[in-house]
Amino acid sequence: MAAPEASTAAAATTSLRYAFGGVLSFFILLLIGVLAFSIRLFSVIKYESVIHEFDPYFNYRVTQFLTKNGIYDFWNWFDDRTWYPLGRVIGGTVYPGLTLTAGTLWWFLNSLNIPLSVETVCVFTAPIFSAFASWATYLLTKEVKGAGAGLTAAALLAMVPSYISRSVAGSYDNEAVAIFALIFTFFLYIKTLNTGSLFYATLNAISYFYMVCSWGGYTFIINLIPMHVLLCIVTGRYSSRLYIAYAPLVVLGTLLAALVPVVGFNAVMTSEHFASFLVFIIIHVVALVYYIKGILSPKMFKLAVTLVLSAGLIVCFAVVAILIALVASSPTKGWSGRSLSLLDPTYASKYIPIIASVSEHQPPTWPSYFMDINVLAFLVPAGIIACFLPLSDASSFVVLYIVTSVYFSGVMVRLMLVLAPAACIMSGIALSEAFDTLTRSIKFQLPGISGGNSEANAGDASSASASAQNDVIKADKTEETAKERPSRKSKKKEKEPVERPPRNPRNAKKLLVLPFEASIVGIFLLVLLGAFYVVHCVWAAAEAYSAPSIVLTSHSHDGLHVFDDFREAYAWLSHNTEVDDKVASWWDYGYQTTAMANRTVIVDNNTWNNTHIATVGTAMSSPEKAAWEIFSSLDVKYVLVVFGGLVGYPSDDINKFLWMVRIGGGVFPHIKEPDYLRDGQYRIDSEATPTMLNCLMYKLSYYRFVETDGKAFDRVRRTEIGKKHFKLTHFEEVFTTHHWMVRLYKLKPPKNRLRGKTKKSKAKTSSASSSKRSGKITRNPWQ
Repeated sequence: MAAPEASTAAAATTSLRYAFGGVLSFFILLLIGVLAFSIRLFSVIKYESVIHEFDPYFNYRVTQFLTKNGIYDFWNWFDDRTWYPLGRVIGGTVYPGLTLTAGTLWWFLNSLNIPLSVETVCVFTAPIFSAFASWATYLLTKEVKGAGAGLTAAALLAMVPSYISRSVAGSYDNEAVAIFALIFTFFLYIKTLNTGSLFYATLNAISYFYMVCSWGGYTFIINLIPMHVLLCIVTGRYSSRLYIAYAPLVVLGTLLAALVPVVGFNAVMTSEHFASFLVFIIIHVVALVYYIKGILSPKMFKLAVTLVLSAGLIVCFAVVAILIALVASSPTKGWSGRSLSLLDPTYASKYIPIIASVSEHQPPTWPSYFMDINVLAFLVPAGIIACFLPLSDASSFVVLYIVTSVYFSGVMVRLMLVLAPAACIMSGIALSEAFDTLTRSIKFQLPGISGGNSEANAGDASSASASAQNDVIKADKTEETAKERPSRKSKKKEKEPVERPPRNPRNAKKLLVLPFEASIVGIFLLVLLGAFYVVHCVWAAAEAYSAPSIVLTSHSHDGLHVFDDFREAYAWLSHNTEVDDKVASWWDYGYQTTAMANRTVIVDNNTWNNTHIATVGTAMSSPEKAAWEIFSSLDVKYVLVVFGGLVGYPSDDINKFLWMVRIGGGVFPHIKEPDYLRDGQYRIDSEATPTMLNCLMYKLSYYRFVETDGKAFDRVRRTEIGKKHFKLTHFEEVFTTHHWMVRLYKLKPPKNRLRGKTKKSKAKTSSASSSKRSGKITRNPWQ
């Protein structure tokens, strides 16, 4: 009677321990969500609740329109305030996931009588979804290596600087919700792969649809998953669960993706999606082979396999031929410019300078890796090794995920955001395995632990989570079974002396433990490493990534200085210009001008029309008279220029000017970059070329600049400018902000342009007037 009572008591203790572990895991996840949300509020605490950067202002404007006019007007909205005189169809050219998510959240809160403004909801959408992303990371990592690794990975993702940079309060961009959708889609794929459930497969397709609605990076999913399926097939790991995880995703996911207007038929017509279709055919051929193998004899099976493979190859070649025929007419073979930039890092600099001109499309430097993922860069290799011990379908997927994301992050610094979840998952696995080994080593060497059954000891050595403890017990049983099998064979054969396995599993685990002192030191070093990581992440969130680009600050010996020039300029435009006035600037400031000043712009951050952007770049690169003619032909009334030479703001238009020359020269050949360089160097001092000193950008930036200090010293370029005293004949300055960061000029009317001319003869005057009467208009050579 004593033995059953002891086993019952042990089972009750184990169940209680599992229940406590589940509750503890829940509260830890809740705290991780609070951490992920609160660490992103530094921008609101230090500054104010304001939208950041450039693209978020367009998303905010679209969300305002959605909440005011409804979903149907949103799909049919033609925006005549952008890309004048072309305009833009908003509903068919945006990824609506972010807008619909924030609009739904705003509607839900207002239905509960919580009267938040649209701006407030937009500001806090990213921190809210960062908490969701942390929980999704827990679910994904739990499917791979257990709950302990999942909790660690979730905590790491909640603080990783790379993700914080795109999800601080006010960063209302597509990535705010897309990273959650990316991780959750991967989790549902792995869940389906582990369970073979069609329910999770359907949820996976729906999650993929939400990802397609949210971000153009959905092509990473629809290429990574086929790569993993092909890897499993090649390595002989095909199963019905793999088929259920993949086939519904391709069929249902592609149909749903085609419903998104900005994607449409691109879901089946572009090269980014072709890999999924080819693997779809391959997995059906393999499934057919396995099915035939189960119903035929070995001899008939060989004949059937030959027929099936022959038919499969014929179908594959036919599909490939059709796909090649579809994309052969395209000069890029069906690939988008950004995709080609990822496959060939030199492609954008050679053929599409508009893509190469974006700072976030540049390759990262080594310090940026340490800045954005910090100590995770050193833990990732250990996590990869842990995934191979043992290797499963789920662990092979995350290994493939980290390998591909490392490559893409090395091509484009923006894709460090895709690397961050993979690095956190791998680091969480590494830290969990390390802590598990070190704590077990300490536990088995403590003098107080000497008795008790092996199951209790095994349970004590497991993690706090119930599922993790299950995994440990299953692993123990597997080890015991594996050790018993050779002993049974040795009893039958008795050919080779085989060492008997230890009777007590605890003695077997003693062979795997580390010295007590080394375990203590190892835990201390890991805790210290985690402390450094936390300190770095908090600093990055508070200082590096919290400042909104529209409000700038600097610290000096006399305190904090705030530069609010952007909003000052947009407010002046809003109050001192007509509603129908057109404003020309470089495309970086288009979204902000439309959203904050409510004025029509020529180009903006959508960059869909390279010729239109090249026209503005050509105007900025041309002499004053030619630029006036170009802007007049576009009905422009004001020109906005960003200048940082007085306060040392490096992201001004002078530093971007060479990209204007390159983009303009790509369409208008008379603009040549060497004309603006002196011996291959870009200069604005006395050694600058005459073409540079006489172009419109130089004049609008440095007009009256000598009046500031008498020397016209540029603090960004760290030199005195070459041409200090000049006048404008076709433009007049109407407003310059307090720190000279934004300068606004108005185009002079034609009659003012002719006042400074010398008096012409009466004959020429009469001939000119007669030509006007005849209706002849001088044609703009730059149109």
